[in-house]
Amino acid sequence: MFYVFIGLLIGIVTGVLQFLLLFKFVTSVTGGKFGSKTVMFAITQFLFPFAVLVVCAFLISDSLMWVGIGIASALIICAVVKFVFASKLGKSNNKKTDNKSEKKQKTKPDNKSKKKSEKKN
Repeated sequence: MFYVFIGLLIGIVTGVLQFLLLFKFVTSVTGGKFGSKTVMFAITQFLFPFAVLVVCAFLISDSLMWVGIGIASALIICAVVKFVFASKLGKSNNKKTDNKSEKKQKTKPDNKSKKKSEKKN
């Protein structure tokens, strides 16, 4: 029973670390930075869970299934939490920018409309 908890804990830690590596890799690729650091993230993100599973297979093979469950569940939970926070921040940022743009439009008259009214007079 003790090895089950150890395996689950190892899996959760591995899953969180793999999510962080994957997040750094994706942000660097989508940001247009494709250098040696990005390649290192890609290789590490691919080999890290494999290495952890191989080590656990040799040391605590009874709880290998729990390590895999921990990795998968930690990846899913981290992705959902990241999505929820990003969507909430995106909504709040959009509301703030919308309010600022509305205030600017209300307080500052448009220069084009001034020029049109001057031309008519």
